[in-house]
Amino acid sequence: MLRLREKRFGRFALFLLRFDSYIAISIFDDSLAEILIMTTKIEGTDSPVAANLAKRRKWLTAVGAVVAVGALAYGGYFAVSASRHESTDNAYVQGNIVQITPQVSGTVIAIGADDTDFVKAGQDLVLLDAVDARVTLEQAEAQLAQTVREVRTLYANNGTLAAQVRLREADVDKARSDVAKAEDDAQRRTALLRDGAVSKEEFNHTNAQLASVRSGLVAAQAALAAARQQLASNQALTDGTTAETHPSVLRAAARVREAFIALHRTALPAPVDGYVAKRGVQVGQRVAAGTPLMAVVPLRSVWVDANFKEGQLQKLRIGQAASLQADFYGKKVDYRGKVAGLGAGTGSAFSLLPAQNATGNWIKIVQRVPVRIELRPDELAAHPLRVGLSMDVSVDVRDATGKTLADAPRVQAVASTAVFDDLLHNADERVHDIVAGNSPTHATAAAAPTDVRKVAGTPKAPAAVSAL
Repeated sequence: MLRLREKRFGRFALFLLRFDSYIAISIFDDSLAEILIMTTKIEGTDSPVAANLAKRRKWLTAVGAVVAVGALAYGGYFAVSASRHESTDNAYVQGNIVQITPQVSGTVIAIGADDTDFVKAGQDLVLLDAVDARVTLEQAEAQLAQTVREVRTLYANNGTLAAQVRLREADVDKARSDVAKAEDDAQRRTALLRDGAVSKEEFNHTNAQLASVRSGLVAAQAALAAARQQLASNQALTDGTTAETHPSVLRAAARVREAFIALHRTALPAPVDGYVAKRGVQVGQRVAAGTPLMAVVPLRSVWVDANFKEGQLQKLRIGQAASLQADFYGKKVDYRGKVAGLGAGTGSAFSLLPAQNATGNWIKIVQRVPVRIELRPDELAAHPLRVGLSMDVSVDVRDATGKTLADAPRVQAVASTAVFDDLLHNADERVHDIVAGNSPTHATAAAAPTDVRKVAGTPKAPAAVSAL
């Protein structure tokens, strides 16, 4: 890692300073030795000490030259390497922290997982008391069954009312025939009365009969109009629909779906695979909808946010390779990743209280921008990381042809779950069973409300339930 090389270079420079001091002291000692040699030469004697000091000076000079050449070479390598990499130790592991919150209120009766436990998607984590929800579902199912029968009665009444209309039409036809006959008799009686062939009494009787049949015709016509109006009114309730698509049935079916979903929401499943953290719920606790109960962290999909200084972003590009080390594992584990994107702003810009720089006492502070680093799933599986761990990051910036900002929207969802997909489908199946069970051809197979626990699949407590 580049930062580790910086630390080593610092320690090496300190060693050079100490070594130079040692050489200076040695040179000072050599000066004293030269004075002694001159003194011995003046006295006409050769000292073995002078020869040893001369050899020592030559050896130290050679060592100093080698060290200087090595320092220059290392410095050149460091300068070249620094131009190819950008590194920081201001980097931390981040991940999705999935909060488990109820969608309905209720009393906790079971807890299926605790902190540090691994859970699978769909596994029940918390169960709420479902008695009230079950009773509501039974009432909704009974209401739906009754509504289906009432609506089918409407369709059956159409045939009955149509038969009554036909009967009233026959009555009208008969009344018209009676009126025509009575009018013909009255006309003949009138002619015979003028000739004296019939009595006045018989003539009056014929006219009375004519008035009676005419009244019968009016009554028959009124009855026919009433029958037709009743048929039209009943048909208005059923036209364009079937027993399954009638508005009354649909409304009752919606209540069943709502109650069915509310019942199943008393069980809180894990949306994703992961590890439980921050469990704060207790058995017997009354919780409201939206209350955080615990969290599930999928550690196999974590990433790293590396906070680079703004001066380091010049060569950073999306897709560049990165090498990482975690303090959790030390130098023995190296992670390989790539730059997924650069943040849209500095960390201070999104803080709760952004900095106010338009002041007279302004002091420039170097800003940092978060850079997301994607990690390889196989390396995460071999050496799992935890959210919040510190990381050392080095990005290879030699290839600066990439982009600094994404220019296309993401095609796939960042995160998703399928544990709730079948809930509405199961509710629809339950509605279909009730409607079919209350049809004329399935009257004997009508589902009783007491069967709801078998059909609706009431959530059961997990096999390992803790009363923590």
